[in-house]
Amino acid sequence: MHLTRPTLQSFLADASCGGDHQLAALLNDVAAATVAVSSMTTRGALGGYLGAHGARNAHGETQQRLDVLANEVLVETCQRSGGVAALASEELEAPLVVREVGGAPYLLVFDPLDGSSNIDVNLSIGTIFSVLQRPNRLTPGAADFLQPGHRQVAAGYVIYGPQTMLVLSVGRGTHGFTLDHQRGVFTLTHPQLRVPDETPEFAINASNARFWEAPVQRYVSECQAGHAGPRGRDFNMRWIASLVAEAHRILMRGGVFLYPRDHKTPPKAGRLRLLYEASPVALLIEQAGGAASTGRERLLDLQPIELHQRVPLVFGSRHEVERITRYHHDHDSGADKPYVSPLFNERSLFRAQELV
Repeated sequence: MHLTRPTLQSFLADASCGGDHQLAALLNDVAAATVAVSSMTTRGALGGYLGAHGARNAHGETQQRLDVLANEVLVETCQRSGGVAALASEELEAPLVVREVGGAPYLLVFDPLDGSSNIDVNLSIGTIFSVLQRPNRLTPGAADFLQPGHRQVAAGYVIYGPQTMLVLSVGRGTHGFTLDHQRGVFTLTHPQLRVPDETPEFAINASNARFWEAPVQRYVSECQAGHAGPRGRDFNMRWIASLVAEAHRILMRGGVFLYPRDHKTPPKAGRLRLLYEASPVALLIEQAGGAASTGRERLLDLQPIELHQRVPLVFGSRHEVERITRYHHDHDSGADKPYVSPLFNERSLFRAQELV
């Protein structure tokens, strides 16, 4: 017997949004915008969508054409939603106020195109978004967006890969929807995603190894030592350079991702944006049974202090995240006795930095 899968629209229309029609409408608008972005990524060079735009975004980074176009589509589509008071985008310096007064109860935060370095080489990229409750103020401003991640009303991402998938949480689990290109709608295909507690796989940018803090060196060294090391089992390492793709792999089959604080750029606490990237992904992972941390504290408890704040991020299988957090606490308290892999010995190719 064939069972009809619910569409995103029907999923949001039932109890998933608690009867909040404005939230459901906003999330449907976000989805509609990403369908248009998916079409652009699919056409690529055929539509003239590849290459650099020639300008820089709010972070001083060179924008790609698709960065700008995706941002424009999301802004134009979502500001029409009656539920949005203001939008904040990674590509914009300041929030865009949509409605100064009135009943619009939500703020929308998004990274229109995560993983821009992968665009021209045809690897997975995505859109990340987060919905926050609007504080009781007449005119929304940047300060209204500075809410800890546990206050998110909804969060999700869309990954543009072999399939276009939307992964969403409204605080009742994490669910995956696949885009039916013929109908132009997202259909529920992966209900109640779960991240396994254990994993044999980790993801980190090993080119930064010489800049890592001691707890991260300890963790990675133990994984690399494999069956003969203190962990007593072998691990595989992955790195895609797209947060959406990394999160999607972990939600589909488990794993742990690390983009830790390091000594490469000491003034920066981390590399990933708290509001646009880390908080939405952390909510999705926690709602799927995983964990997310800065390395030292639960990510969703972190109080933002600025709109484009960067943070370290560790997320994935709960037991591995807890281990990494414990290693940081052991190091900070002076209780650790780090295992040192031959990779970091004095005569190795990767001479270790002083453990600090």
